[in-house]
Amino acid sequence: MGIYDAMNKGIRLASGDLIGILNADDVYADEAVLERVAAVAERGNLDALYGDVEFFAPQRPEVTIRRYSSRRFSPGRLAWGWMPAHPTLFLRRALFERYGLYRTDFRIAGDYELIARFFKNGDLRYRYLPEVLVRMSTGGVSTGGWRNTLLLNREVLRACRENGIRTNLCMLLSKYPLKALEFVRK
Repeated sequence: MGIYDAMNKGIRLASGDLIGILNADDVYADEAVLERVAAVAERGNLDALYGDVEFFAPQRPEVTIRRYSSRRFSPGRLAWGWMPAHPTLFLRRALFERYGLYRTDFRIAGDYELIARFFKNGDLRYRYLPEVLVRMSTGGVSTGGWRNTLLLNREVLRACRENGIRTNLCMLLSKYPLKALEFVRK
């Protein structure tokens, strides 16, 4: 059916109170990530927690080619297309029960739509952890070239419109110069 259907199946099968989605070829940055995330979420009585992600080429996993910082995200920046790095996002099960699961009618921006739906009212207790939580392989649907980027932006526009977030294509495209700075040169 699709990646968001698979994520929904995983959420339905999950037994914990805090849910994170790790995609194929992605790995946690170290063995203690889940312990740290759970401890911070409990101490802060948080609804959501997220951090940064590093990207690597599948043939060279030891070399970081890009680091996406979720620091720029806030609910007020949804209209500009900013979101926390999805593989680093941990959400309380109660949020899925209150707001629903991933929408399967999105092909590439279902994660953005879910984040928009959950965060748009600004009433979640959340925290950014300024560290790399996940290492992510390039070549997935979100990093699959200019056609996927076009589809992504069309779906982000739709997600904003359907969630009552006023935006336009110029606002969404304005983030790309900052995103270009994420590439690591070694």
